[in-house]
Amino acid sequence: MPASRLIILSVAVAAAGGAGYVAKNMVVAPPPQIIVDAGPKAPAIALQDVLVLSGDVPMGNKLGNSIGWQSWPSDGVNANFITRAAEPEALDKLKGSVARVAMYSGEPLRRSKLVGEGQSFMSSILPTGMRAVATAISADTSAGGFILPNDFVDVIMTRRADASNGGGGFNTETILKNIRVLAIDQTIQEDEEGKKTRVGQTATLELTPQQAEIITVAQQMADRLTLALRSITDTQEKNLPEADYLVSGNGRRGTVRLIKSGEVSEVGARK
Repeated sequence: MPASRLIILSVAVAAAGGAGYVAKNMVVAPPPQIIVDAGPKAPAIALQDVLVLSGDVPMGNKLGNSIGWQSWPSDGVNANFITRAAEPEALDKLKGSVARVAMYSGEPLRRSKLVGEGQSFMSSILPTGMRAVATAISADTSAGGFILPNDFVDVIMTRRADASNGGGGFNTETILKNIRVLAIDQTIQEDEEGKKTRVGQTATLELTPQQAEIITVAQQMADRLTLALRSITDTQEKNLPEADYLVSGNGRRGTVRLIKSGEVSEVGARK
């Protein structure tokens, strides 16, 4: 074999060996995985089952199926919440309870918002020291049927003028102002256009003891009592004038108030 061919063959073998060596070094093994000890795992958030509203419940309605258990972080559980750990049978026991205020979906249930066992609904929603007095109304004396519970109204007394003194017509006077309506006895009837409207027959008003006396006297004197709906922006007004002359004796004792022909007078009471 010629020497030139041997030289070429030797160079080719050397080149192939070098290429194989380079290729072997190019395949680098992945670095070993380093395991770092992160210490103990953070504890999971402690949870408690809380009785929560699953649907809206209007004031005066039963809870029914609108309540259910829901997991809450223990740190966010208020002492007034009802928990499964403390009252496991609360879900079944409270389904028949009545809401004394409106409640909404997602709200934790509180017993303070329920009518107490053995209590009536009206006495439960009545604030301390106040009285509930029912007053007969009709469509034309109740803002056309648009007065609803929790609205505020003025009570207007209308009575005939004394014809014996040459008078005529009617006298009107606002005897109570900014009075909260607790309830309206409502029925369904159709108006002239065939649309269904709600027209109250009796309004139950939230009154102080003196206001209860005023409206009781006014009901005997008046030809008609009218409820005038007030703006919601007026509800914060306090200490408004009222017809306290109907029941006050100007500080005197031993007097009796007489109502005759729509007029109020006072006479000394016999001992």
